[in-house]
Amino acid sequence: MPKLKTNKGAAKRFKITGSGKVLRRKAGMRHILTSKQKSVKRVLGKPALISPTHERSIKRLIPYS
Repeated sequence: MPKLKTNKGAAKRFKITGSGKVLRRKAGMRHILTSKQKSVKRVLGKPALISPTHERSIKRLIPYS
């Protein structure tokens, strides 16, 4: 069976943890940060888990991670 190609866009956006969960970055930390509270920016800076509904499709895009 031939090797599978990794979707490079997905590989840059998602990370698979040791237990097999998928991490993503939160939206809203690129610009217009002066109007956001410190607590909001602190929460937005931390990675979040993908919902279990989407986990299977994301893992197909990044087969060797």
